[in-house]
Amino acid sequence: MNSGLFRTSDGKNHFVTFALISSLFFLWALCNGMIDVMDKHFQELLHLNKRQSAWVQFAHYLGYFLMALPAGWLARKLGYKGGIISGLLLVAAGCLWFIPATGIKEFWAFLAGVCVISMGLTFLETVANPYTTVLGAPQYSAVRINIAQVCNGVGWILGPIIGGIFFYSKDGAQAAQETLWIPYAWIAGMVLLLCLVFVKASIPDIKSDDVYHLEDENAASGKSLWAHLHFSGAVLAQFLYVACQAGIFGFFIFYIIEDTPAIAASMKTSWLLGGESGSELRDGVLYINEKGATKLLAFVGFTLFLLGRFSGAFILNRFAAHKVLGLYAAINSVLMLVIVLKLGWVSAAALFLSFFFMSIMFPTIFALGIHGLGGKAKVASSFIVMAIMGGALMPKLMGWIGDNHGMSVGFIVPCVCFLLVAAYGFLWSNLSGSKGIVGVDASKGH
Repeated sequence: MNSGLFRTSDGKNHFVTFALISSLFFLWALCNGMIDVMDKHFQELLHLNKRQSAWVQFAHYLGYFLMALPAGWLARKLGYKGGIISGLLLVAAGCLWFIPATGIKEFWAFLAGVCVISMGLTFLETVANPYTTVLGAPQYSAVRINIAQVCNGVGWILGPIIGGIFFYSKDGAQAAQETLWIPYAWIAGMVLLLCLVFVKASIPDIKSDDVYHLEDENAASGKSLWAHLHFSGAVLAQFLYVACQAGIFGFFIFYIIEDTPAIAASMKTSWLLGGESGSELRDGVLYINEKGATKLLAFVGFTLFLLGRFSGAFILNRFAAHKVLGLYAAINSVLMLVIVLKLGWVSAAALFLSFFFMSIMFPTIFALGIHGLGGKAKVASSFIVMAIMGGALMPKLMGWIGDNHGMSVGFIVPCVCFLLVAAYGFLWSNLSGSKGIVGVDASKGH
């Protein structure tokens, strides 16, 4: 492992701190992964259409929007450690709320729990994402954040599996409703233990290099944070990317159930679909059902997502991050178009592949956006996290298109969004005035 990956200019090695921070990436992915299989549960339970079921995603990302700036402000006041502990306590409170919400049995009660959890996750993401970029040499910032996102990828796999166990039942949505609180109670216990660990841990407050002299009060330029186009562009790019991610993850199960072709009888007992419970007969023909789609989301979709994170850490150690982002986003735009064209299993394969090429986007946009902002990175981080609101708004549009024109056509929304993200990636060097963030400078023999 490169000696500069976790070592700062003062010679200190921050690997242990990095490993601890990486556990937070696992936590919020676990919570997010469970959200993605909740939409279909409430659609069945409350007889909602796709646009209405997207209220789950809306409540989730609304929490990020509402808390992003307060979280950034508190992180500046309390430091990285105080921000993390505050976030963990909020997540635990949101998880524990699911216990009385199960008794209330109203949609708003569950949405409130989802929103509070995401408020806590906002603290964690506002702090953890920029913090990984300063726990070592600056040129490895994109590599570190992508390594941390490997833990995130594991959480994305486990989230749908756990959610599928408790959110879907062979006895119907009403029976599953009674067990909805169980996984959240377990997560609350895990979060409170993790909170105690962070109380005892040493979390140094490290600043990134102030390349653009934003903290120099005598700087002649007087440029505001927003005048740095690589940052303001990152806010827009993150808005668009999370819109894509939320739409694809949230409507994955809908697409698999509605628009994939029938499966062979030999697939009925496949472990990939969770055995016989993963398929159902419709008019004498075998199709994948909700449980089977949930297994595919976890075992295929999020496994490819995790593989993308592993390979992404390797690739970003050798190539400029903005170029990789531009290429991956352009590929995903093409894959979305293949889905819109309704090409059967070819379109389904395109949907699965999109998980691989989405994998590096969030952390890479984050690293590109806060590049060189010094102590202003926490403020910048708040706005980039706030941009997650794209995940609340775009799925509503995607759901409306799905209700009126079919689920496949709804994927035109991420198709356009990915094109714009690709433009940001390819233009980043011009926007930032930097040659790029890359893990290894080949000209120096690394």
